Amino acid sequence: MNNNNVIDLTTEETLKKAIIVIVELQNNVLSPVIRKKELESLAKTMNVEVFDSVIINLKKENSHTFIGKGKVLELKQLADDNEVDLFIFESDLAPSIQRNLEKVLELCVIDRREVILQIFSDRATTKEATLQVELARLAYSLPRLTRAWTNLSRQRGGAKGNKGEGEKQLEIDRRLVLSKITKTKEELTKVKKIRDTQRKNRLNSNIPTIAIVGYTNSGKSSLLKLLTNTDIFVENKLFATLDTTSKKVKMPSHRQMVFSDTVGFVSDLPHDLIEAFNSTLEEATFADIILIVLDSSHPNLMGCYKTTKETLKQLDCEDKPTLIVLNKCDIEANEFDVARLKALEPTLIEASVKNNINIDKMLSEIENLYAKNENISYFEIPNDRQDLIYYAKRNSFVMDVKYEEDFVLLKAKVKKHYLGELINYKKNNPQN
Repeated sequence: MNNNNVIDLTTEETLKKAIIVIVELQNNVLSPVIRKKELESLAKTMNVEVFDSVIINLKKENSHTFIGKGKVLELKQLADDNEVDLFIFESDLAPSIQRNLEKVLELCVIDRREVILQIFSDRATTKEATLQVELARLAYSLPRLTRAWTNLSRQRGGAKGNKGEGEKQLEIDRRLVLSKITKTKEELTKVKKIRDTQRKNRLNSNIPTIAIVGYTNSGKSSLLKLLTNTDIFVENKLFATLDTTSKKVKMPSHRQMVFSDTVGFVSDLPHDLIEAFNSTLEEATFADIILIVLDSSHPNLMGCYKTTKETLKQLDCEDKPTLIVLNKCDIEANEFDVARLKALEPTLIEASVKNNINIDKMLSEIENLYAKNENISYFEIPNDRQDLIYYAKRNSFVMDVKYEEDFVLLKAKVKKHYLGELINYKKNNPQN
């Protein structure tokens, strides 16, 4: 293999030509056609031209090349005949299998996870998002340092018969990556402290917060742009938004609420990316209401719904008050999945962000939902626990304070995640 022909996926000077490989096993839940279409969209977002898509049916995985030597040689012939630059596998590839495939195919081989990492890297704009992506990419690259092609840089191995030098260089590269991981984590901690302070200030105000979540490219950013009439970046590509945008919105009752756009979900989003973008996804965790936006025309609408619900469960906020908006109701819909979704979620609202259909209805329903779940709590704090009074004032909206002989009575709106030790002093309404 000619190791000088390194594919640099980070440049956009020339459009890379790829073959997509979908491996169909008996345990696959989604149909190969749906998986193929999503990976093609991901590749397009990564600025890669999809020359062909190949679906391979397997009874079991091959431990050396995943798909077996015969199938690998067929792919090589297809690539050689059509001057292809790289292969993209829809399945996650173990580092050893990735290396074995590249050795035989003599081309760059990446998997779906690496595609998503590349997209996130291209899309990150703020310092926090950039650091989060860098951390995820470094962790991904660590077991893959011996690959001929890599997004970090090509590793310098020893010449034939000089194995010791190659091993020495590999160890140096490994230490460099580990050092970068440590440094990136330290920088990210500093940036997160700033974000946490900003979020705390917002949460401590008496303004309800709404987190807009959903599958990538469902119309979340377009909705926020419509509600705020501001110049928010919107693009018809997957993962157009990586950084949280929070804006105040004037509701039908003239009350203000803060709406926050979040990074889009996708099926089987790598766990390390969920971890990496935890601070961004935390907007859902800390919100008063979850607004799920779904694309009614998506060919796998139910899959998008399930992925969103599963991700919310991972974030421990599946029990929050939730409203579902079925966007793009004015175009041809996935009628079968829409009917199934209506049966599961009878309160969902069919709307169109593009043509401003039922958006006022959505806002009114959000206000009704908030009113139902706006709880006022009372706490009898012992006089010797001034620290808790200070904590309540700092982390909740304190409506009234009364100093009794043996305790201090607080009337406050405290969000669930800020209850902490206050829960031990919660009382029923003293007036009842």
